[in-house]
Amino acid sequence: MMVKDFKKYPVTYALLAFTLLVFLALQVIYFGESTTGPAIYHFGGMFGRAVQYDHKQIWRLLSPIFVHIGWEHLIFNGVTLYFVGRIAEELWGSGKFFLLYLLAGLMGNAATLFFTPTVVSAGASTALFGLFAAIVIVGYIGNSSILKQVGNQFLVLIALNLAFNLMDLMSGHPSISLVGHLGGLLGGGLVALFLPMKRYRSGIPTSLKITALIAYLVFFIGMVLLSIS
Repeated sequence: MMVKDFKKYPVTYALLAFTLLVFLALQVIYFGESTTGPAIYHFGGMFGRAVQYDHKQIWRLLSPIFVHIGWEHLIFNGVTLYFVGRIAEELWGSGKFFLLYLLAGLMGNAATLFFTPTVVSAGASTALFGLFAAIVIVGYIGNSSILKQVGNQFLVLIALNLAFNLMDLMSGHPSISLVGHLGGLLGGGLVALFLPMKRYRSGIPTSLKITALIAYLVFFIGMVLLSIS
């Protein structure tokens, strides 16, 4: 049963495995200090100032997706990826799901770079919020009642998470990257408009697909270039 499940959702399981390996390596190398800012930074966390001062560190737009700050952070995102990733991989197919995951995470980290360059951040939640947004979008514009129902449920989850993010921000000592989550939502929503699904016909006109692709590139490239120029 497990082998069959792995064959059906190979990218979801591969992402989970790689994320866990990165986390375990972080624990071993920075034993007792794995949640500190320097440890997260040196292991690939986003720190905008580093990218601004050294443009060769642009890889930090991607690496934070696989770095997590403590067991609670890892478990929460891992469980979310397991359930939501399987749904997304079923809808888009393995290759396109992987692309969706990465593009949403990249947009989230570009937003973090642009709006909060002095903060060290990490986590898969930028990509995961993108998955939520993508499923909400295709549920809203598609012709599948089941997909619409799932999308409505995810919309509630997004609203609850953003409310929690706002409370965290107003606490005066925020531990969650609200701009990263919003960037992930934007990225995932735009990608869902131009990335064809495997199982359902979205009914999205070509003009809207092109517009969404251009919008993604403009937002992503624009935030990056404005941040490092």
